[in-house]
Amino acid sequence: MKLIYTHENGFLVNNVKNIIEANGIETILKNEFSSGAIGEVSAVDAWVELWLVNDEEFEVAQRIMTDIKSKADEPDWLCQQCEEENDASFELCWNCQFEH
Repeated sequence: MKLIYTHENGFLVNNVKNIIEANGIETILKNEFSSGAIGEVSAVDAWVELWLVNDEEFEVAQRIMTDIKSKADEPDWLCQQCEEENDASFELCWNCQFEH
């Protein structure tokens, strides 16, 4: 198994997990419930970690991570249907599901 992503915000790690698994790559979360250990271990050691089950899929997962990071740098977009502001990472409007 190989570590593909870790972050202090578990919601971000779960979002990356969903995107990677949507591409057919199996993952496992570690430290999902370790925030209570902060103080006994360093905060960084308690971050949620996303691990790949199959090492052979590491390069594909890295390309997906590169795509995710590049979208994070894009500007937010305004939905043409309901005029709701959406984060650049969304392909569909969060409010009305209109495709960007």
